[in-house]
Amino acid sequence: MSELSLFLKENKKKKVNGLFPATKSLCDENGEPLMWEFKPITTKESEEIRDECMIQKLLPGQNNKSELRLDVKKYIARLTCACVINPDLDSAELQDSYGVKTPEALLQEMIDDPGEYDTFTSYVFNYNGFDDIDDLKNNAKN
Repeated sequence: MSELSLFLKENKKKKVNGLFPATKSLCDENGEPLMWEFKPITTKESEEIRDECMIQKLLPGQNNKSELRLDVKKYIARLTCACVINPDLDSAELQDSYGVKTPEALLQEMIDDPGEYDTFTSYVFNYNGFDDIDDLKNNAKN
């Protein structure tokens, strides 16, 4: 087998869906936290979400000059929602139950403990190969 053939698509490992107990406030009949299922996201999907989350920011003292910046909070929420398979964050019934109209708002209502939300989004990002999720979050806070 040539070295080039090792790079062929059929030799690429496929990532399986992950499971994670996103919040302790949603439990099964035995009192165990429900497992949320999420899928890996592709580079193309991530880039599309990143493009949707770009905002124009005026530069202070620069005579109406601006630059494109990533809305990090929006990017984290959208990418996480794009990965979640179960529960179905697009479900109108689920959104109505929490009084929201978007998957991102639903995610924040379902995981309303900030520590759990941070842990879950970090887990999903790390699962998808992001090593610098804390850097992204720190940028969002500044």
